[in-house]
Amino acid sequence: MKPISLLTPLIAIVCAPLLPGVIHRTKSIMAGRQGPPLLQPYFDLFKLARKGTVFSRTTSPVFRTGPVIGTAATVTVLGLVPLGSAPALLSFSGDFILLAYLLGLARFVTVMAALDTGSSFEGIGASREVFFAALAEPALLLALTAVALITGSLSLSEMSLRLTGIDGFLLHPATILIIIALFLVLLAENARIPVDDPNTHLELTMIHEVMILDHSGPDLGLIEYSSALKFFIFSAVISAMLVPSGHGPVLSLAAALTVILLLAVLTGLIEASMARLRITRVPQMMVGAGVLAILALLLQ
Repeated sequence: MKPISLLTPLIAIVCAPLLPGVIHRTKSIMAGRQGPPLLQPYFDLFKLARKGTVFSRTTSPVFRTGPVIGTAATVTVLGLVPLGSAPALLSFSGDFILLAYLLGLARFVTVMAALDTGSSFEGIGASREVFFAALAEPALLLALTAVALITGSLSLSEMSLRLTGIDGFLLHPATILIIIALFLVLLAENARIPVDDPNTHLELTMIHEVMILDHSGPDLGLIEYSSALKFFIFSAVISAMLVPSGHGPVLSLAAALTVILLLAVLTGLIEASMARLRITRVPQMMVGAGVLAILALLLQ
């Protein structure tokens, strides 16, 4: 293990809450408003950490341990993701499959916590979350499998090094399709527009937000922090497909972080320029991401 491998988890743990702030700031600028401060997500997390937690009498330990297990699984994923030319902290053959499983575990405990409340609204959100995840996860695995076939490696770190070492890799049709598919999965997995609206207050239209209505205090803070980490993880995976690795650790790290910030800005621009899709259209979008990944497999 190289000391530089510790940079990715440390940077993500410290900087991940900045990404929702960038998204909100971008939306405010596009709408001509001043909007919240760029560091507002940090203030919100500190405020939630100081508050007390309220538990319903109908809930069990499943509800109370859900945020903790979900955050632990998401933090563990940070050790599997490379950043720039820095290899992942935990790199081995087939690690991208473990990445998908750990993210699935975080989703599973969140869904179980929502169902544990006995709320019909949270049950609706949980069923929608699972349905969309059943379409997004195959697209993620197919896209990463396409990268594995192109590079001849089953490790995310090796994939990044070999893919960015291929001449003209950014102009290859398979690479373009993979990046588009991964970005669509990023929007779905992070409950962003056009899949979900994180700012809505209508229970019948919410997906992710309705599942956490009963959480409060530090538990809600853990969920929000885990969501920010999840956005960082998917952005880092996409940046690994875009940033050349042969320009030194400092320069490649700066380039990877720049790509992650640009993805947050792009997400904010999308949310400021369009509304969420009708819920019947979301599966079509996810199937489209899977089809793009399959085409990438055929074109590699």
